[in-house]
Amino acid sequence: MAGERAEIIDLGRRPLIMGILNVTPDSFSDGGRFFDTHRAIDHALLMADSGADIIDIGGESTRPGSKQVPLEEELARVIPVIKEVCHAVDTPVSIDTTKHEVARQALDLGAVMINDISGLHADEKIGRLAAEHGAYLTLMHMRGTPENMQTNTDYKDLIGEISEYFKNAIEKALSFGVHKEKIIIDPGIGFGKSVEGNFAILKNLHRFLDLGCFIMIGASRKSFIGKVLDLEADERLEGSIAAACYAVLNGADIVRAHDVIETRRAITIIEKITGAPQA
Repeated sequence: MAGERAEIIDLGRRPLIMGILNVTPDSFSDGGRFFDTHRAIDHALLMADSGADIIDIGGESTRPGSKQVPLEEELARVIPVIKEVCHAVDTPVSIDTTKHEVARQALDLGAVMINDISGLHADEKIGRLAAEHGAYLTLMHMRGTPENMQTNTDYKDLIGEISEYFKNAIEKALSFGVHKEKIIIDPGIGFGKSVEGNFAILKNLHRFLDLGCFIMIGASRKSFIGKVLDLEADERLEGSIAAACYAVLNGADIVRAHDVIETRRAITIIEKITGAPQA
């Protein structure tokens, strides 16, 4: 099943929407809303029906200041949901984790992607696991951990430092046997970045294209949008869509979204504009 699902991820042909499902009590945007297993499953099915190309399921909050969740607790949160979602829909499932045991059980149940916000720094076994399963592997840039990442957001050369980080992370993944076409890089908007830094990443996203990997952006409902517009997390739809559309125009292959159907509609129009003939 996992091999069949992996072929469904059609990276590179069109922008893909990754629907976000946080099975947590304390995520910054929807913490607690889908902590109940049945509600989480229902929301995953809704995202699939709404046009999500991938469903990313995570059981550990990564908001600034959050602490790591014990292994058994994370497993108890995500595994029942992944089991039911993989059984109910054909939409590829991604596991958002930094623990190889969580990733292993998720892949065994049918997940086809590991979304590692630590970029293989927290648990290198994730790299070997991705290679063994032929899974897609997302490597995100983050300085430190979610608990301390916002204590130092100053960079001499933000884009250059992120690029160098990715070169090392990609090399490590390749050394474990992960195929380059299965590697996705995520600059980590909101993870150890200032407000200005987050906007700089979006503006300079095209500079990561030379790394030769697919690019994912996660700006949905992030605080940098809220600080500019003075809005709470659940009021940031328009800003999130603007960021997603700009990212797609500048090279993003995958955009993470809480609001799947609205993001899908907006990006469809972007595709129509970019594909229109010259006058």
